[in-house]
Amino acid sequence: MGNDPLEGKTAVILGFARQGQALARWLPGIGAKVIVSDKRNLGDLADAVLDFLDSPVSFALGGHPVELLDEADVVFLSGGVSPTIPFCVEAVERGIELTNDAQVFLDRSAAPVIGITGSAGKTTTTTLVGKMCQAAGLKTWVGGNIGDVLLDVLPQIQSGDTVVMELSSFQLELLSRSPQIACVLNVTPNHLDRHGTMEAYMQAKAQIFLHQNPDDLAVFGLDDPGSAALADQAPGRVAYFSTRQMVTDGAFLAGTRLMVVGNGSPDKAPHVVCNRDEIRLRGEHNISNVLAACAMAGAVGVPVAVMREVIRNFTGVAHRLEEVRVVDGVTYINDSIATAPERVIAAIKSFNEPLILIAGGRDKKLPWVDLASLVAQRCRYLLTFGEFGNQIAEYARTARLFGGKLEGVEYNATLDEAVKRAAEIAQMGDVVLLSPGCTSYDAYEDFQARGEHFRELVNALEERDKGVKW
Repeated sequence: MGNDPLEGKTAVILGFARQGQALARWLPGIGAKVIVSDKRNLGDLADAVLDFLDSPVSFALGGHPVELLDEADVVFLSGGVSPTIPFCVEAVERGIELTNDAQVFLDRSAAPVIGITGSAGKTTTTTLVGKMCQAAGLKTWVGGNIGDVLLDVLPQIQSGDTVVMELSSFQLELLSRSPQIACVLNVTPNHLDRHGTMEAYMQAKAQIFLHQNPDDLAVFGLDDPGSAALADQAPGRVAYFSTRQMVTDGAFLAGTRLMVVGNGSPDKAPHVVCNRDEIRLRGEHNISNVLAACAMAGAVGVPVAVMREVIRNFTGVAHRLEEVRVVDGVTYINDSIATAPERVIAAIKSFNEPLILIAGGRDKKLPWVDLASLVAQRCRYLLTFGEFGNQIAEYARTARLFGGKLEGVEYNATLDEAVKRAAEIAQMGDVVLLSPGCTSYDAYEDFQARGEHFRELVNALEERDKGVKW
Protein backbone atom coordinates (compact mmCIF):
# COMPACT_ATOMS: atom_id res chain seq x y z
CA MET A 1 0.00 0.00 0.00
CA GLY A 2 2.98 2.29 0.44
CA ASN A 3 3.57 4.82 3.15
CA ASP A 4 0.46 6.41 4.60
CA PRO A 5 0.46 10.17 5.37
CA LEU A 6 -0.37 9.28 9.00
CA GLU A 7 2.64 6.98 9.42
CA GLY A 8 4.76 8.13 12.35
CA LYS A 9 2.11 10.63 13.48
CA THR A 10 0.52 10.73 16.94
CA ALA A 11 -3.26 10.43 16.68
CA VAL A 12 -5.65 11.24 19.52
CA ILE A 13 -9.05 9.55 19.21
CA LEU A 14 -11.87 11.27 21.09
CA GLY A 15 -14.66 8.84 21.96
CA PHE A 16 -14.33 5.07 22.08
CA ALA A 17 -17.57 3.77 20.60
CA ARG A 18 -17.88 1.94 17.27
CA GLN A 19 -16.03 4.51 15.14
CA GLY A 20 -13.32 5.17 17.73
CA GLN A 21 -12.65 1.46 18.12
CA ALA A 22 -12.35 1.00 14.35
CA LEU A 23 -9.80 3.82 14.21
CA ALA A 24 -7.87 2.29 17.11
CA ARG A 25 -7.69 -0.99 15.16
CA TRP A 26 -6.66 0.63 11.88
CA LEU A 27 -4.24 3.40 12.83
CA PRO A 28 -1.47 1.23 14.38
CA GLY A 29 -1.46 -0.85 11.21
CA ILE A 30 -0.32 2.13 9.14
CA GLY A 31 2.32 3.11 11.68
CA ALA A 32 0.55 5.80 13.70
CA LYS A 33 0.89 6.17 17.49
CA VAL A 34 -2.58 6.08 19.06
CA ILE A 35 -3.99 7.62 22.24
CA VAL A 36 -7.67 7.09 23.04
CA SER A 37 -9.48 9.66 25.19
CA ASP A 38 -13.03 9.15 26.46
CA LYS A 39 -15.10 10.95 29.08
CA ARG A 40 -16.20 7.58 30.44
CA ASN A 41 -13.99 5.72 32.91
CA LEU A 42 -12.47 2.26 32.72
CA GLY A 43 -15.44 0.69 34.50
CA ASP A 44 -17.75 1.80 31.69
CA LEU A 45 -15.34 0.79 28.92
CA ALA A 46 -13.76 -2.36 30.34
CA ASP A 47 -15.00 -4.72 27.61
CA ALA A 48 -13.84 -2.47 24.79
CA VAL A 49 -10.48 -1.71 26.40
CA LEU A 50 -9.79 -5.41 27.02
CA ASP A 51 -9.93 -5.99 23.27
CA PHE A 52 -6.90 -3.72 22.92
CA LEU A 53 -4.72 -5.20 25.68
CA ASP A 54 -2.22 -6.59 23.19
CA SER A 55 -2.18 -3.53 20.93
CA PRO A 56 0.08 -0.46 21.18
CA VAL A 57 -2.92 1.81 21.90
CA SER A 58 -2.74 3.90 25.09
CA PHE A 59 -5.73 5.29 26.99
CA ALA A 60 -6.61 8.52 28.80
CA LEU A 61 -10.04 7.93 30.32
CA GLY A 62 -12.41 9.97 32.48
CA GLY A 63 -12.08 13.17 30.47
CA HIS A 64 -10.21 14.89 27.64
CA PRO A 65 -7.02 16.30 29.25
CA VAL A 66 -5.73 19.14 27.11
CA GLU A 67 -2.14 17.98 27.76
CA LEU A 68 -2.71 15.26 25.15
CA LEU A 69 -2.44 17.97 22.51
CA ASP A 70 1.21 18.52 23.41
CA GLU A 71 2.15 15.42 21.41
CA ALA A 72 -0.83 15.22 19.02
CA ASP A 73 -0.44 15.63 15.26
CA VAL A 74 -4.08 14.89 14.47
CA VAL A 75 -7.33 14.53 16.45
CA PHE A 76 -10.02 12.06 15.40
CA LEU A 77 -13.58 12.77 16.52
CA SER A 78 -16.13 10.03 17.01
CA GLY A 79 -19.69 10.86 15.96
CA GLY A 80 -20.84 11.83 19.43
CA VAL A 81 -18.04 14.35 20.02
CA SER A 82 -18.67 17.95 19.03
CA PRO A 83 -15.86 19.99 17.45
CA THR A 84 -16.92 22.87 19.71
CA ILE A 85 -15.75 21.25 22.98
CA PRO A 86 -12.78 23.04 24.60
CA PHE A 87 -10.32 20.28 23.67
CA CYS A 88 -11.15 20.63 19.97
CA VAL A 89 -11.16 24.43 20.07
CA GLU A 90 -7.69 24.33 21.62
CA ALA A 91 -6.54 21.84 18.97
CA VAL A 92 -7.64 24.18 16.18
CA GLU A 93 -5.92 27.12 17.85
CA ARG A 94 -2.71 25.08 17.88
CA GLY A 95 -3.11 24.22 14.21
CA ILE A 96 -3.84 20.54 14.86
CA GLU A 97 -6.12 18.92 12.28
CA LEU A 98 -9.57 17.65 13.33
CA THR A 99 -10.80 14.71 11.28
CA ASN A 100 -12.81 11.47 11.54
CA ASP A 101 -13.10 7.92 10.20
CA ALA A 102 -15.26 8.96 7.22
CA GLN A 103 -12.64 11.42 5.96
CA VAL A 104 -9.85 8.87 6.36
CA PHE A 105 -11.84 6.28 4.43
CA LEU A 106 -12.83 8.64 1.58
CA ASP A 107 -9.21 9.75 1.21
CA ARG A 108 -8.05 6.15 0.79
CA SER A 109 -10.86 4.16 -0.83
CA ALA A 110 -9.69 2.53 -4.06
CA ALA A 111 -13.33 2.16 -5.17
CA PRO A 112 -15.85 4.88 -6.02
CA VAL A 113 -18.19 5.76 -3.16
CA ILE A 114 -21.94 6.36 -3.17
CA GLY A 115 -22.61 8.53 -0.12
CA ILE A 116 -26.10 8.98 1.32
CA THR A 117 -27.31 11.45 3.93
CA GLY A 118 -30.59 12.97 5.06
CA SER A 119 -32.57 13.73 8.19
CA ALA A 120 -34.67 10.60 7.63
CA GLY A 121 -34.51 7.53 5.40
CA LYS A 122 -30.71 7.12 5.25
CA THR A 123 -30.61 3.56 6.51
CA THR A 124 -33.44 2.26 4.33
CA THR A 125 -32.06 3.94 1.21
CA THR A 126 -28.45 2.91 1.84
CA THR A 127 -29.53 -0.69 2.38
CA LEU A 128 -31.62 -0.65 -0.81
CA VAL A 129 -28.83 0.80 -2.96
CA GLY A 130 -26.42 -1.78 -1.56
CA LYS A 131 -28.80 -4.65 -2.36
CA MET A 132 -29.39 -3.32 -5.89
CA CYS A 133 -25.67 -3.07 -6.59
CA GLN A 134 -25.03 -6.55 -5.17
CA ALA A 135 -27.89 -8.05 -7.19
CA ALA A 136 -26.39 -6.49 -10.33
CA GLY A 137 -23.18 -8.42 -9.74
CA LEU A 138 -21.10 -5.53 -8.41
CA LYS A 139 -18.80 -6.35 -5.50
CA THR A 140 -20.37 -4.00 -2.98
CA TRP A 141 -19.36 -2.82 0.47
CA VAL A 142 -22.09 -1.21 2.61
CA GLY A 143 -21.32 0.65 5.82
CA GLY A 144 -20.45 3.98 7.40
CA ASN A 145 -23.02 5.18 9.89
CA ILE A 146 -24.64 1.72 9.64
CA GLY A 147 -23.29 -1.81 9.31
CA ASP A 148 -19.54 -2.16 8.99
CA VAL A 149 -17.15 0.60 9.91
CA LEU A 150 -15.56 0.67 6.49
CA LEU A 151 -12.03 1.22 7.80
CA ASP A 152 -12.10 -2.42 8.91
CA VAL A 153 -12.38 -3.60 5.30
CA LEU A 154 -10.40 -0.82 3.60
CA PRO A 155 -7.44 -3.06 2.60
CA GLN A 156 -9.81 -5.49 0.86
CA ILE A 157 -11.58 -2.91 -1.30
CA GLN A 158 -10.52 -2.99 -4.96
CA SER A 159 -10.84 -0.30 -7.63
CA GLY A 160 -13.58 -2.21 -9.46
CA ASP A 161 -15.77 -2.49 -6.36
CA THR A 162 -18.60 -0.21 -5.26
CA VAL A 163 -18.92 1.34 -1.79
CA VAL A 164 -22.31 2.47 -0.44
CA MET A 165 -21.86 4.64 2.62
CA GLU A 166 -24.40 6.14 5.00
CA LEU A 167 -23.13 9.46 6.37
CA SER A 168 -24.51 11.40 9.34
CA SER A 169 -24.24 15.15 9.80
CA PHE A 170 -21.71 14.48 12.58
CA GLN A 171 -19.43 12.66 10.14
CA LEU A 172 -20.02 15.17 7.36
CA GLU A 173 -19.27 18.37 9.25
CA LEU A 174 -15.50 17.72 9.13
CA LEU A 175 -15.24 16.46 5.54
CA SER A 176 -12.94 18.03 2.97
CA ARG A 177 -13.62 15.28 0.40
CA SER A 178 -16.96 14.17 -1.05
CA PRO A 179 -18.12 10.82 -2.45
CA GLN A 180 -18.26 10.49 -6.26
CA ILE A 181 -22.03 10.02 -6.04
CA ALA A 182 -23.70 11.94 -3.20
CA CYS A 183 -27.35 12.00 -2.20
CA VAL A 184 -29.17 14.37 0.14
CA LEU A 185 -32.54 12.71 0.77
CA ASN A 186 -34.06 15.51 2.83
CA VAL A 187 -33.09 18.17 5.34
CA THR A 188 -35.53 18.81 8.18
CA PRO A 189 -34.81 19.97 11.76
CA ASN A 190 -32.58 17.39 13.48
CA HIS A 191 -29.60 17.34 15.86
CA LEU A 192 -30.07 21.03 16.68
CA ASP A 193 -28.79 20.21 20.17
CA ARG A 194 -25.45 19.54 18.46
CA HIS A 195 -25.36 21.90 15.48
CA GLY A 196 -27.06 24.85 17.18
CA THR A 197 -28.85 26.31 14.15
CA MET A 198 -30.65 24.96 11.11
CA GLU A 199 -28.12 26.78 8.92
CA ALA A 200 -25.20 24.99 10.57
CA TYR A 201 -27.00 21.65 10.21
CA MET A 202 -27.65 22.27 6.50
CA GLN A 203 -24.03 23.30 6.00
CA ALA A 204 -22.90 20.02 7.56
CA LYS A 205 -25.17 18.06 5.22
CA ALA A 206 -23.86 19.99 2.20
CA GLN A 207 -20.31 18.71 2.77
CA ILE A 208 -21.40 15.44 1.16
CA PHE A 209 -21.29 17.10 -2.27
CA LEU A 210 -19.45 20.44 -1.90
CA HIS A 211 -16.04 18.85 -2.55
CA GLN A 212 -17.10 16.88 -5.64
CA ASN A 213 -15.40 17.14 -9.03
CA PRO A 214 -17.28 18.45 -12.11
CA ASP A 215 -17.94 14.92 -13.41
CA ASP A 216 -19.26 13.65 -10.05
CA LEU A 217 -23.01 13.34 -9.39
CA ALA A 218 -25.20 14.82 -6.64
CA VAL A 219 -28.78 13.58 -6.18
CA PHE A 220 -31.40 15.72 -4.44
CA GLY A 221 -34.99 15.26 -3.26
CA LEU A 222 -37.05 17.67 -5.33
CA ASP A 223 -40.08 17.35 -3.01
CA ASP A 224 -38.11 18.36 0.06
CA PRO A 225 -37.42 22.12 0.32
CA GLY A 226 -34.28 21.58 2.40
CA SER A 227 -32.68 19.16 -0.05
CA ALA A 228 -33.81 20.99 -3.19
CA ALA A 229 -32.41 24.29 -1.86
CA LEU A 230 -28.90 22.82 -1.75
CA ALA A 231 -28.80 21.74 -5.41
CA ASP A 232 -27.54 25.10 -6.70
CA GLN A 233 -24.32 24.63 -4.71
CA ALA A 234 -23.40 21.33 -6.37
CA PRO A 235 -20.12 21.65 -8.33
CA GLY A 236 -20.82 18.60 -10.51
CA ARG A 237 -23.74 16.94 -12.29
CA VAL A 238 -27.16 16.99 -10.61
CA ALA A 239 -30.03 14.47 -10.63
CA TYR A 240 -33.33 14.51 -8.75
CA PHE A 241 -36.01 12.20 -7.43
CA SER A 242 -39.65 13.20 -6.92
CA THR A 243 -43.07 11.70 -6.19
CA ARG A 244 -44.80 14.84 -7.50
CA GLN A 245 -43.20 15.90 -10.77
CA MET A 246 -41.31 14.54 -13.72
CA VAL A 247 -37.53 14.99 -13.78
CA THR A 248 -35.17 14.74 -16.75
CA ASP A 249 -32.36 13.01 -14.85
CA GLY A 250 -33.04 10.74 -11.88
CA ALA A 251 -36.24 8.99 -10.82
CA PHE A 252 -39.87 10.03 -10.44
CA LEU A 253 -43.39 8.75 -9.84
CA ALA A 254 -45.73 8.93 -12.84
CA GLY A 255 -49.21 8.00 -11.67
CA THR A 256 -48.59 4.66 -9.97
CA ARG A 257 -45.34 3.85 -11.79
CA LEU A 258 -41.78 4.46 -10.62
CA MET A 259 -39.60 5.68 -13.50
CA VAL A 260 -35.88 6.19 -14.06
CA VAL A 261 -34.61 8.60 -16.69
CA GLY A 262 -31.37 10.22 -17.86
CA ASN A 263 -28.04 8.77 -16.82
CA GLY A 264 -29.76 6.20 -14.62
CA SER A 265 -31.67 4.56 -17.49
CA PRO A 266 -30.28 2.31 -20.25
CA ASP A 267 -30.80 4.79 -23.11
CA LYS A 268 -31.47 7.99 -21.08
CA ALA A 269 -35.20 7.69 -21.92
CA PRO A 270 -37.81 7.10 -19.17
CA HIS A 271 -38.16 3.45 -18.14
CA VAL A 272 -40.69 1.90 -15.76
CA VAL A 273 -39.02 0.29 -12.75
CA CYS A 274 -42.12 -1.02 -10.97
CA ASN A 275 -45.58 -0.13 -9.72
CA ARG A 276 -45.88 1.58 -6.36
CA ASP A 277 -47.98 -1.29 -4.97
CA GLU A 278 -44.98 -3.58 -5.48
CA ILE A 279 -43.16 -1.67 -2.74
CA ARG A 280 -43.53 -3.65 0.49
CA LEU A 281 -42.49 -0.81 2.78
CA ARG A 282 -45.16 1.19 4.60
CA GLY A 283 -45.54 4.94 4.15
CA GLU A 284 -45.34 7.58 1.44
CA HIS A 285 -41.86 8.54 2.60
CA ASN A 286 -40.60 5.14 1.53
CA ILE A 287 -41.68 5.74 -2.07
CA SER A 288 -39.25 8.68 -2.02
CA ASN A 289 -36.54 6.47 -0.53
CA VAL A 290 -37.04 3.84 -3.27
CA LEU A 291 -36.92 6.51 -5.99
CA ALA A 292 -33.68 7.89 -4.53
CA ALA A 293 -32.20 4.39 -4.51
CA CYS A 294 -33.18 3.89 -8.16
CA ALA A 295 -31.56 7.19 -9.17
CA MET A 296 -28.27 6.21 -7.54
CA ALA A 297 -28.26 2.55 -8.58
CA GLY A 298 -29.04 3.53 -12.17
CA ALA A 299 -26.12 5.96 -12.14
CA VAL A 300 -23.71 3.05 -11.57
CA GLY A 301 -25.33 0.91 -14.26
CA VAL A 302 -27.75 -1.30 -12.29
CA PRO A 303 -30.33 -2.60 -14.81
CA VAL A 304 -33.99 -1.68 -14.34
CA ALA A 305 -34.99 -5.35 -14.04
CA VAL A 306 -32.57 -5.80 -11.13
CA MET A 307 -33.95 -2.71 -9.34
CA ARG A 308 -37.47 -4.12 -9.75
CA GLU A 309 -36.56 -7.51 -8.30
CA VAL A 310 -34.82 -5.99 -5.27
CA ILE A 311 -37.73 -3.64 -4.57
CA ARG A 312 -40.26 -6.49 -4.75
CA ASN A 313 -38.30 -8.53 -2.20
CA PHE A 314 -37.25 -5.76 0.20
CA THR A 315 -39.16 -5.72 3.49
CA GLY A 316 -37.16 -3.04 5.29
CA VAL A 317 -34.45 -2.79 7.93
CA ALA A 318 -34.42 -3.54 11.64
CA HIS A 319 -35.85 -0.86 13.96
CA ARG A 320 -37.52 1.02 11.06
CA LEU A 321 -41.30 0.34 11.11
CA GLU A 322 -40.38 -3.28 11.85
CA GLU A 323 -43.25 -5.58 12.74
CA VAL A 324 -42.21 -7.44 15.88
CA ARG A 325 -45.25 -9.56 16.71
CA VAL A 326 -49.03 -9.77 16.68
CA VAL A 327 -50.42 -10.51 20.15
CA ASP A 328 -54.19 -10.93 20.72
CA GLY A 329 -54.88 -9.19 17.43
CA VAL A 330 -52.60 -6.23 18.36
CA THR A 331 -49.64 -5.49 16.08
CA TYR A 332 -46.43 -4.24 17.75
CA ILE A 333 -44.15 -2.10 15.56
CA ASN A 334 -40.52 -1.20 16.35
CA ASP A 335 -39.55 2.19 14.93
CA SER A 336 -36.76 2.89 17.39
CA ILE A 337 -34.70 4.56 14.66
CA ALA A 338 -37.17 7.49 14.75
CA THR A 339 -35.08 9.90 16.83
CA ALA A 340 -36.77 13.13 15.66
CA PRO A 341 -40.43 14.29 15.67
CA GLU A 342 -40.37 14.48 11.85
CA ARG A 343 -39.74 10.74 11.68
CA VAL A 344 -42.60 9.99 14.07
CA ILE A 345 -44.92 12.04 11.84
CA ALA A 346 -43.90 9.88 8.87
CA ALA A 347 -44.44 6.73 10.94
CA ILE A 348 -47.93 7.74 12.12
CA LYS A 349 -48.94 8.57 8.54
CA SER A 350 -47.95 5.03 7.52
CA PHE A 351 -50.90 3.51 9.41
CA ASN A 352 -54.66 3.66 9.09
CA GLU A 353 -55.27 1.40 12.11
CA PRO A 354 -55.97 2.80 15.61
CA LEU A 355 -52.59 3.70 17.13
CA ILE A 356 -51.12 3.53 20.59
CA LEU A 357 -47.94 5.59 20.27
CA ILE A 358 -44.98 5.07 22.62
CA ALA A 359 -42.61 8.06 22.53
CA GLY A 360 -39.81 9.47 24.67
CA GLY A 361 -36.12 9.52 25.47
CA ARG A 362 -33.71 12.46 25.33
CA ASP A 363 -34.71 15.56 23.37
CA LYS A 364 -32.59 17.12 20.61
CA LYS A 365 -34.12 20.60 20.96
CA LEU A 366 -36.47 20.02 18.02
CA PRO A 367 -39.98 21.38 17.37
CA TRP A 368 -42.78 19.15 18.73
CA VAL A 369 -45.93 21.17 18.00
CA ASP A 370 -46.74 19.60 14.61
CA LEU A 371 -46.28 16.09 15.97
CA ALA A 372 -48.41 16.79 19.04
CA SER A 373 -51.20 18.05 16.78
CA LEU A 374 -50.99 14.92 14.59
CA VAL A 375 -50.97 12.65 17.67
CA ALA A 376 -54.17 14.31 18.88
CA GLN A 377 -55.82 13.75 15.50
CA ARG A 378 -54.56 10.28 14.58
CA CYS A 379 -53.63 8.33 17.74
CA ARG A 380 -55.97 6.58 20.16
CA TYR A 381 -53.51 6.70 23.04
CA LEU A 382 -50.09 8.22 23.81
CA LEU A 383 -47.72 6.59 26.28
CA THR A 384 -44.53 8.53 26.96
CA PHE A 385 -41.38 7.46 28.78
CA GLY A 386 -37.88 8.55 29.70
CA GLU A 387 -36.17 11.87 30.26
CA PHE A 388 -38.35 13.98 27.92
CA GLY A 389 -41.54 11.93 28.33
CA ASN A 390 -43.35 14.37 30.64
CA GLN A 391 -42.78 17.25 28.22
CA ILE A 392 -44.08 15.24 25.24
CA ALA A 393 -47.16 14.35 27.29
CA GLU A 394 -47.78 18.05 28.01
CA TYR A 395 -47.50 18.95 24.32
CA ALA A 396 -50.07 16.28 23.49
CA ARG A 397 -52.46 17.30 26.26
CA THR A 398 -52.37 20.87 24.98
CA ALA A 399 -53.00 19.73 21.40
CA ARG A 400 -55.90 17.55 22.57
CA LEU A 401 -57.72 20.67 23.78
CA PHE A 402 -58.31 21.52 20.12
CA GLY A 403 -60.07 18.22 19.40
CA GLY A 404 -59.15 14.89 17.92
CA LYS A 405 -59.45 11.22 18.80
CA LEU A 406 -56.79 10.95 21.51
CA GLU A 407 -58.40 9.12 24.41
CA GLY A 408 -55.55 9.32 26.88
CA VAL A 409 -52.01 10.48 27.60
CA GLU A 410 -49.85 8.79 30.24
CA TYR A 411 -46.23 9.16 31.34
CA ASN A 412 -44.20 6.08 32.24
CA ALA A 413 -40.72 6.19 33.74
CA THR A 414 -39.34 3.40 31.57
CA LEU A 415 -39.97 1.64 28.29
CA ASP A 416 -40.78 -1.53 30.27
CA GLU A 417 -43.68 0.23 31.97
CA ALA A 418 -44.88 1.78 28.71
CA VAL A 419 -45.02 -1.59 26.91
CA LYS A 420 -46.78 -3.21 29.85
CA ARG A 421 -49.36 -0.41 29.88
CA ALA A 422 -49.82 -0.61 26.11
CA ALA A 423 -50.62 -4.31 26.38
CA GLU A 424 -53.23 -3.53 29.05
CA ILE A 425 -55.12 -0.91 27.04
CA ALA A 426 -54.67 -2.32 23.51
CA GLN A 427 -57.73 -3.64 21.70
CA MET A 428 -57.91 -6.09 18.83
CA GLY A 429 -56.98 -4.27 15.61
CA ASP A 430 -54.78 -1.68 17.34
CA VAL A 431 -51.17 -0.99 16.40
CA VAL A 432 -48.74 -0.32 19.25
CA LEU A 433 -46.02 1.84 17.69
CA LEU A 434 -42.69 2.52 19.37
CA SER A 435 -41.57 5.65 17.53
CA PRO A 436 -39.70 7.65 20.19
CA GLY A 437 -38.94 10.98 18.48
CA CYS A 438 -35.93 11.29 20.79
CA THR A 439 -32.45 9.87 21.12
CA SER A 440 -31.95 6.82 23.33
CA TYR A 441 -29.04 8.20 25.33
CA ASP A 442 -30.97 8.76 28.55
CA ALA A 443 -31.23 4.99 29.03
CA TYR A 444 -29.58 3.09 26.14
CA GLU A 445 -26.31 3.01 24.24
CA ASP A 446 -28.08 3.66 20.93
CA PHE A 447 -31.41 3.30 19.13
CA GLN A 448 -30.57 -0.32 18.26
CA ALA A 449 -30.27 -1.24 21.94
CA ARG A 450 -33.60 0.48 22.62
CA GLY A 451 -35.24 -1.37 19.73
CA GLU A 452 -33.81 -4.71 20.88
CA HIS A 453 -35.21 -4.08 24.37
CA PHE A 454 -38.63 -3.28 22.89
CA ARG A 455 -38.49 -6.55 20.93
CA GLU A 456 -37.65 -8.48 24.09
CA LEU A 457 -40.50 -6.85 26.01
CA VAL A 458 -43.02 -7.56 23.23
CA ASN A 459 -41.85 -11.15 22.78
CA ALA A 460 -42.28 -11.69 26.53
CA LEU A 461 -45.96 -10.65 26.44
CA GLU A 462 -48.30 -13.54 27.09
CA GLU A 463 -51.26 -14.21 24.82
CA ARG A 464 -54.53 -13.92 26.67
CA ASP A 465 -58.07 -14.42 25.56
CA LYS A 466 -59.62 -11.00 25.82
CA GLY A 467 -62.77 -11.99 23.97
CA VAL A 468 -64.13 -10.10 21.02
CA LYS A 469 -64.52 -6.35 21.51
CA TRP A 470 -67.65 -4.92 19.94
